This record gives sequence, structure tokens and C-alpha cells, in this order.
Amino acid sequence: MQAALQLAQDLGITKLDLTGGAPEMNPHIKHLIQQAAKQHMSITLRTNLTILLEPGYEDFIPFFKEHRVALVASLPCYTKDNVNQQRGEGVYQDSIKVLRTLNDAGYGIESHLPLQLVYNPGGPSLPPDQHTLETEYRQKLLDRHGLHFTSLITITNVPIGRFKTDLRQAKQLDTYLDTLTQAFNPKTVPDLMCRHQVSVAWDGTLYDCDFNLALRMPIQNEAQNIHTITPTNLLRRTIATDTHCFACTAGAGSSCSGTLIQ
Repeated sequence: MQAALQLAQDLGITKLDLTGGAPEMNPHIKHLIQQAAKQHMSITLRTNLTILLEPGYEDFIPFFKEHRVALVASLPCYTKDNVNQQRGEGVYQDSIKVLRTLNDAGYGIESHLPLQLVYNPGGPSLPPDQHTLETEYRQKLLDRHGLHFTSLITITNVPIGRFKTDLRQAKQLDTYLDTLTQAFNPKTVPDLMCRHQVSVAWDGTLYDCDFNLALRMPIQNEAQNIHTITPTNLLRRTIATDTHCFACTAGAGSSCSGTLIQ
């Protein structure tokens, strides 16, 4: 963590994006946020929401608020059945409970406390138009639960890990890969997240994105660790790519910040 903060300082990086699993579970996460805040970095944390109901995590929301941590929360649909089907029974109800607590703290309401929700399709298809879906989310969550959020992010499912295994078992992998490649949009390339950020794993290994991290595809450089990389080497690296990268370039594009072409 200290090495990452130092590299950020050396390169003039001003944004720290924390993800997991559940990044709240890292025993040093609060220290990292505090130090990043001292460096006047913009801090984003990606939460699954339900972790904030677990014993020992009750103080995280006020801590996030104190340090103006922007939150990106997973809510793959605005309906109970779809969320519970994707993430497990009871997840929707717990997620709504946490979102209500976040609203009470000012998240999604006050401009300095942004709360973004994340949608991803339930199967092998491209996400719908982000703006249109955001309007639906906003209306449904307000009408049904009185909830507010700042904006919606749509992310294309990347054919790796369990999702790839499920596609292969359903004999849909080739069809989905063909869908992604046929939808390739060259206009997405300049803003791909791998061109503007770098992912640091728990052991300091550097990756061009979180998907490459999941695949254990480190940056293409002789120095691949946060402890040995230099700013010059990092900026001159060649980005590691494979067929899964077509997910980020399909249609309107996909990144950790949502679609690339509005």
C-alpha cells in the first residue's frame, strides 16, 4: 500500500480506486484511505453493500463519509428476483437496507458523497443503453423504496472465471465471443481503462486491469511489481491483451466507470 501511494505521488496520480471482493475486509483499508486522503487523492471504493451489515463493519459508512470516499455499489437489477438469482437469496433485501442507510448519511443525495450503482447483464448479452436503464433504476428504486443514487454504471460481462465456465457448459461460449467481436467498436479504444490506470494486486504485482489480474496476466515489462517498477517503465509498458478484451470494446464500450461512448 505504501509503495502504491509513493508511485502515485511520483506520477502525479490523483485517483485511488479500491476493489475486492470486499475491500472493506482488508485489515489495513482504513489506513490506506487515511493516507490517500492526506495526499489529496480522490478515493473510490467498490462495495457489495451486504458486507456493511456484518458485525464489525458498522462504523464504515461514517468513516467513508468523513473521508469523502465515493462509493460504487453492486446492484445488478432493481428487482428482487433477479438480484437474488444472481447473488443469492436475501441479497436484494439486505442491499436495499444498506442503500437506505447510505441515503440517510447523505450518499446519493449530497454532491460530495456520490453513490453509483452497477448493472451487469444476467447472461451472454450486451448491456442496454446506460442512460435509458439509469432512468428505469431511478424511477423504480424511488417508487418502491424511496431510494436515491447519483448515477448508474453498466458493465459488459467479461468471459473469464465462473462466467466463462458457465458459458462453456451451456455451449454458449463461442456464440458470446462472436457477439463481442462482431460488436467491436474502434471508437472505444482511446478511453479503455487499461490505458489510463493500473491495477495493484495484494502482493504488489501490477496488472493492466482487474480482469487481467483475475487471469494472472501481469503487465508486459521486466519489472512487474510495485516495489521494483519505475515510473518510466510503467508508462512505457505494452498492455497485455487476449480475447476477453473484446468485452470492453463491444458496442458503447465497457469500463469500471461504465460505458465509454455516451
